[in-house]
Amino acid sequence: MEFGEAAGQGWLQIGELCLAFALSALIGAEREIRHKSAGLRTYTLVGFASALIMLVSKYGFGDVLSAGVVLDPSRVAAQIVTGIGFIGGGLIFVHRDSVRGLTTAAIVWLVAAIGMACGAGLPLLAIFVTALHFVVVFGFPYVIARLPKSRWAPTPLEVSYEAGRDLLKEILAVCTEHDFTLSRVRVERGTAVLPRESRRSEASVGEPKGVVTVALEVEGASPVAKLASRLSEIEGVVSVRAGGDNAGLE
Repeated sequence: MEFGEAAGQGWLQIGELCLAFALSALIGAEREIRHKSAGLRTYTLVGFASALIMLVSKYGFGDVLSAGVVLDPSRVAAQIVTGIGFIGGGLIFVHRDSVRGLTTAAIVWLVAAIGMACGAGLPLLAIFVTALHFVVVFGFPYVIARLPKSRWAPTPLEVSYEAGRDLLKEILAVCTEHDFTLSRVRVERGTAVLPRESRRSEASVGEPKGVVTVALEVEGASPVAKLASRLSEIEGVVSVRAGGDNAGLE
């Protein structure tokens, strides 16, 4: 079988593989820079491997077809969609009450589709989808940040205060006073860097204190920032952090 386009291994197919390689590496570089769980190597391999499988599906069974066998090349391509699910599933994990890695898994699936488009001889679609990927990754966080918040959407809130102070009841009371309902309360003990004033007061007592962190999920129509400001005014509170990972894409 001679080296040429008719054999399915000509310069056209090499160009399609190179395009898949370049587009996949471009997406992978963006994910690598942002320190995501799947980086440059993973995306590049997924993308141009998908393109190679498409080319094998299109050209790799010529000798079988010559024997009178009817072949549906789309069946091999369909297995890419199924197989990529194993990689995507390995990138998704649950951390406490939040699911992480969904965006990364979706982008791996997208890169596989881009590689398939390159292998199928649809370079314009592959380039266009790659451009839209960057619109989603860089543009959508700004859109999401400006969307109106639902009054019933839970907002994570972390309040840290000095150990030895019975402030939990007061924190919960302040939340109730501001018409917030609590969907989750978790208390953790740990260490943290206290403000200078707190460290001076500890030095005067001569007894080091730890920090208690209360993780809350609050729901209400009032601004959470107003509640956080009120909580920070409580004597003994070290820090108040509002918001969470759902404020932007993985």
